[in-house]
Amino acid sequence: MIYFKTLDNISIEVVHKTFQEAFSDYQVKIELPLWKFQQMLLRRGYHPAISIGAFQDERLVGIVLNGLRQWKGKVTAYDLGTGVIAEFRRQGITSEMLLQVKSLLKTKQVEQYLLEVLKTNQSAIELYNKQGFELQREFSCYQLEKEKFIPKTSVKVKHLERLELKELREFWNFEPSWQNSESSIEAVPEAFEYVIAEYSSTVIAYGMIDKKTGDIPQIAVHKDIRRKGIGSSILSELVRSTDAQRVSVLNVEASDKSMNDFLVQSGFNYQVGQYEMLLKVQF
Repeated sequence: MIYFKTLDNISIEVVHKTFQEAFSDYQVKIELPLWKFQQMLLRRGYHPAISIGAFQDERLVGIVLNGLRQWKGKVTAYDLGTGVIAEFRRQGITSEMLLQVKSLLKTKQVEQYLLEVLKTNQSAIELYNKQGFELQREFSCYQLEKEKFIPKTSVKVKHLERLELKELREFWNFEPSWQNSESSIEAVPEAFEYVIAEYSSTVIAYGMIDKKTGDIPQIAVHKDIRRKGIGSSILSELVRSTDAQRVSVLNVEASDKSMNDFLVQSGFNYQVGQYEMLLKVQF
């Protein structure tokens, strides 16, 4: 018999094991050793009290892992991983877990529920639509093989230990997704290498990369001085600063032609597309 409860008292090791089993046949290959899984949870604000597990006897067979923080001025939960082990699928477990999450969010006075879903995962999209989620944005995800990258350097850049991201928002063409947001970066600041370009002691471009995983959550150039090779100089230094053999840029807003073009021209390959979806919680 399947029963459901929050993940408050379930160890990260147990959750990780179920996550690996549930996503072993995912449409996109996911490589998440325990250390990387723990970093993901920290970065995305994992909150076990609003996360639900499905259990058969004592075995965790399904999960909805949720983060919690302010998002655009509202208390928001974020689905950072929903999955069911293959042998337990097609029993309505995911639908029931989401219903339980929605009930929890009401109890906790959470105003909205955010998630991302692969554009090719039609069954999940249909499920989320039935649950009341609405499409917000479309994202593109890219990957670069480090050994094939050709550095391009036209300006001098330098490294910093930290960045005051609040002061750099004017550089953005779009609001970063949850996992690339200021809060997500500041949750694990030591994980990143920060690179800037300056003019007259003023920052004109910046970027950061995960030193181990190769993930670039943000890279941007001031809008008044683009197409001068400054972004390529930042990117070249970021690529040099990671131990990873693959560099990724996830959740680029599909409507931002300039960023998508920049990544393709820099040697990145398009990997997958995602939809950002949002549920407004009804109290």
